[in-house]
Amino acid sequence: MRYIIIGAGAVGGSIGGRLAESGHDVVLVARGAHHLALRDHGLRLTTPDGTRVHRLPVVERPDELDLSPDDVLLLSVKTQDSTAALDTWAARPVAGGGTAGQTLPLICAQNGVESERLALRRFRHVYAMCVWLPATHVEPGVVSAGGTPYTGTLHIGRYPSGTDETAARIAADLEKSRILAPVVPDAMRWKYGKLVANLANAVEAVTGRILGDEARDLAARTLAEGRAVLDAAGVDYVSGQEQEEVRSRMSFDPYSVPEGGAGSSWQSLSRGTGTIESDYLNGEIALLGRSHGVPTPINETLQRVANTFARERRPAGSLPVTELLRIIDAGA
Repeated sequence: MRYIIIGAGAVGGSIGGRLAESGHDVVLVARGAHHLALRDHGLRLTTPDGTRVHRLPVVERPDELDLSPDDVLLLSVKTQDSTAALDTWAARPVAGGGTAGQTLPLICAQNGVESERLALRRFRHVYAMCVWLPATHVEPGVVSAGGTPYTGTLHIGRYPSGTDETAARIAADLEKSRILAPVVPDAMRWKYGKLVANLANAVEAVTGRILGDEARDLAARTLAEGRAVLDAAGVDYVSGQEQEEVRSRMSFDPYSVPEGGAGSSWQSLSRGTGTIESDYLNGEIALLGRSHGVPTPINETLQRVANTFARERRPAGSLPVTELLRIIDAGA
């Protein structure tokens, strides 16, 4: 199988680089300065075992690539960019007949739980992937991943549920590439658990590393609010203990990544992209809270503040946690 990595940033670049190292065909898809750097200089991937430069095929648009029935599309853009990417790729013809949306498997390797629903409107064969892969991408052409001895753990299964031979083949390729890939029939249960864990991303993005008592307490309150909403909505999600068992199979080398491995939302602000994924993390909790009559003042405020930071391109980590707490209290 050939892997087409749609969004070769921190997660996509790490997966693509590791697959290439184990001998698999990989095509990277990227935009702007990152695309130019990958095209001209290759993917510079740093892990605890060193830095390698991968000279891989790279495209900016799907019309630059001929698709075949053996291709796998791995979507790893931020969720706010999913619709545009899905629309662009779904209609592409595949050699032998049909379109990508009709014939090719599409894996949603993203935070949040919305992209799978968006994908299933356009693709027949959708796979959910829960991403536990600490990685950083803040410089064009450069990706760092600090997990060891495995780069990450990627639970994969069909969406909305189930497993099949394609999932097993993809998992086997990832396992050969130093990435754990459990095939599970309930991948969305894992993604909802990861959603809860990601709710504090906005706290880190706007105030900086979560270190002091006030920041840690705010992060804990944010996650507790999220769990209360999922419980009220009757959504099943993996426990903290199950998540810890996953993380225990890996250790993290902070010296392998810039800033010691700051989260994906922090990276979006640092790159000045103008967008952030908080609508699909904190915003998912706000949506479910409104649907089930559960107040979500913390997550609603974090969603609003994070979006303001992204839109106005404010520096990551520039809001004192005391000021964020004041804004949350005023909103409540």
